[in-house]
Amino acid sequence: MNFASRITRLPHAYDLDQGADARDAVPWATGDVARLIDGACGCSPYLKSLVEKEGGWLETALDDPERALSDEHTTLRATAPDALASRLRQAKRRVALLTGLADLAAVWPLETVTQALTDFADLSVHLALRACVGHEIKRGKLPGQTETDAEQAGGMVALAMGKMGAGELNYSSDVDLICLFDETRFDPDDYHEARSSLVRATRKMCAMLSDLTGEGYVFRTDLRLRPDPSVTPVCLAMEAAERYYESLGRTWERAAYIKARPCAGDVAAGEKFLRTLTPFVWRKHLDFAAIQDAHDMVQRIRDHKGLGGAITLPGHNMKLGRGGIREIEFFTQTRQIIAGGRDPDLRVRGTVPGLAVLAEKGWVPQDVTQTLTDHYRAHREVEHRVQMLRDAQTHDLPQSEGGFDRLAAFMGTDRTSLTRELRARLEEVHDLTEGFFGGETAPERSGSVPDELTNSEIVSRWRTYPALRSARGSGIFERLQPEILGRLAKTSQPMDALMAFDGFLSGLPAGVQVFSLFEANPHLIDLLIDIVGVSPDLARYLSRNASVFDAVIGGDFFADWPGQPTLRAALSDVLAREADYENKLNTARRWGKEWHFRIGVHLLRGLIGAEEAGAQYADLADATLGALAPEVQAEFARKHGPCPGRGAVVLGMGSLGSRRLHAKSDLDLIVIYDPGDAEMSEGRRPLAPRPYYARLTQALITAMTAPMAEGRIYEIDMRLRPSGNQGPVATSLTAFETYQTSDAWVWEHLALSRARVIAGPRDVAADVAQVQAAVLSAPRDRDTVLREVARMRNRIAAAKGRGDPWDAKLGQGRMQDIELVAQAAALLAGVPLGSVPDALTDGARCGWLSDTDAATLSDAYRLCWSLQIASRLISESPIAPEGDNSAASDFLCRVTGADSIAGLKDRLGDKADDAAQVIDAVLPDVTGDS
Repeated sequence: MNFASRITRLPHAYDLDQGADARDAVPWATGDVARLIDGACGCSPYLKSLVEKEGGWLETALDDPERALSDEHTTLRATAPDALASRLRQAKRRVALLTGLADLAAVWPLETVTQALTDFADLSVHLALRACVGHEIKRGKLPGQTETDAEQAGGMVALAMGKMGAGELNYSSDVDLICLFDETRFDPDDYHEARSSLVRATRKMCAMLSDLTGEGYVFRTDLRLRPDPSVTPVCLAMEAAERYYESLGRTWERAAYIKARPCAGDVAAGEKFLRTLTPFVWRKHLDFAAIQDAHDMVQRIRDHKGLGGAITLPGHNMKLGRGGIREIEFFTQTRQIIAGGRDPDLRVRGTVPGLAVLAEKGWVPQDVTQTLTDHYRAHREVEHRVQMLRDAQTHDLPQSEGGFDRLAAFMGTDRTSLTRELRARLEEVHDLTEGFFGGETAPERSGSVPDELTNSEIVSRWRTYPALRSARGSGIFERLQPEILGRLAKTSQPMDALMAFDGFLSGLPAGVQVFSLFEANPHLIDLLIDIVGVSPDLARYLSRNASVFDAVIGGDFFADWPGQPTLRAALSDVLAREADYENKLNTARRWGKEWHFRIGVHLLRGLIGAEEAGAQYADLADATLGALAPEVQAEFARKHGPCPGRGAVVLGMGSLGSRRLHAKSDLDLIVIYDPGDAEMSEGRRPLAPRPYYARLTQALITAMTAPMAEGRIYEIDMRLRPSGNQGPVATSLTAFETYQTSDAWVWEHLALSRARVIAGPRDVAADVAQVQAAVLSAPRDRDTVLREVARMRNRIAAAKGRGDPWDAKLGQGRMQDIELVAQAAALLAGVPLGSVPDALTDGARCGWLSDTDAATLSDAYRLCWSLQIASRLISESPIAPEGDNSAASDFLCRVTGADSIAGLKDRLGDKADDAAQVIDAVLPDVTGDS
């Protein structure tokens, strides 16, 4: 479709004589095209000059404007280096004229206009760089490089920054570049000569683009965004730049690199460099401290430029002034910086795409995104018109009424309508973004604070804690302290809550990030107080792992449980994004902690009950093992080759096998492998199957248990494998089958009833399940089994004692006692143990237990489990809540369904006694057995 048929908007001719003067250059123009050119030239002396110079070319270009730009690019690429400077300036005139008219007539939307300008800038920089580096190569000044290396600029890359990087170049924009070179392409002895040559090429490239000649200029170039520009050369080694950002990089530089894009030279090297900066730009935790940094940057710009104060339209800066383009960009980039380390989907360069994905991910309300997007596009349109008037790199609105009349005509409206719309848009942008940057979302004081709290000795020592030693951390906390004390005062036991919060604060190693998180998300203060009030242990854990609060901000923290398959897939995706094995292990730890924390909070807040929480903790362990085991195998295979034979499976035993874990559970595992006919693995350092799988198992244990920067994932217990600690850590399928059918003790068959494959090849898993089914279903003498179970029960009682009255696990009629009966029931029924209540039902079905016995044991077990999972969330140490009316006691009562702590103790004792009587009755008396 040609240009004329796509015109939907026309400017008004502000100066009819000026417009008419240009008509001679375009005698072919008729209809809307003629009116467009009249209006454009009547408002803009710059466009008038372009029409006079390029009117003949424009006639053909308007037949197919997209094809015309493509042809210009093709012609430029074929231009000889000695003619390039002149040809680039001619192309700039043509691109500026065509995009200007397409913008004015609304033939192209804003994004197409800015992308067309950016594409031309990319090409111009690349061709200038190619020519200038090629000249250095021809002169023999760039060691080791040949003429064919000129296309990649001899290992040098220009990173487009700012609007150019984002594909948002404005009509009369500078191009912000950072020029780097890959020092690994040169011998160390040639480094200084190569750097000098590339510095010369960079300067010549800038001159080719920005020098003002009789034919104009191409682009003004700005190289000041590079590291420490006052003392560094215009072209830096990538290694030097990386060291700078790692040690000295600032928040504004992180924000700048959101839009960074290799645009010219060795683009592949540039992309590799940007990947190395990922940890610098995108922090692994939510970074709410960036809000204050961004606010400070905005304020410094305003102060430096004298742009503070109320909005007055004459001379207002549409980019840097209040309500301007920069406020929308900073709003978007800061939100991206906060969460982009956790969510790669947020790592987009453009402002409008950035707002869209922030809304999609729940970080910005949809209506705010739409409003800011509309205003951003409108602001950019005004910016373009201001710059089109005289090809000036300005963002200032006119100072006079006449200037506003000209601008209004250029935009096809009148001065009154233009100024009214401008003011409304600027004020709305400022109101929306200032609330984010300026602290209007910070919590207000929550009522009066009792003197008992304010004047407490505990509060007086807070300033000595590590988290408040920095001026910045102390300043943020000073704003938060009244709100925190106010919320503590509203708890049922304020002094107890204060001491619990003190436990959190005293263990916090640094405060800026956490306090910024609380300031931006005040509801987290309530959550923290809830948590520390129930569990001082959890408070101390949070002080060492405050990053788990990040999960609460993600938007789906309180959503329904996703299930084990979804969790496993999510972790696998996260791990796949990490190239380094150690990073994978730390990532798995961070991920696991956040989901672990989520389950605990849901239980604490009453969103789930004890049964659901136990199953969710088990799902999390399954997902972690399922996703991490292949990564361990892949890392192990790099040295020793793929698994010999069919591979190995991981069996979950004990509580993991029966899908019931609590917050402090370790994992009971067995590894079983099938070597097939393989004699050795095929790798750089081949191993026979037995040592291969033994070392692989140890690697898996290390991956789970090693204390890394992010802590451990789980503790692992392998003692339930055949022959216990005396046996190999990994067992072959044949040996496992032989042992279970010929050598295993009754207690090992009891343990096998709870076995479940967690990870590994499906065919091996099926064979293991077949062995398990065969062993469990084999005929056995009931009396022999029950006598052995009774002896085991006596041995446990002798070793562990009767247990504490508050111990849900140990003691007659408590969890361990009932689990032993459930395993016996599964063994007698000849089926795997799905859950303890299900197994007790199987025991009744096979005629060992009565329905009443099974119900009594199940009721006691559920109560004990509820107390166990709740108490383990509170503390690793035994609990003793008698006479306690704290939040922890309230939590125990709620989870167990008790009216009071005293009532819970009585009920626990009664249920345990009832269960113990049942067990005594169904097991034989073996007191006299040797």
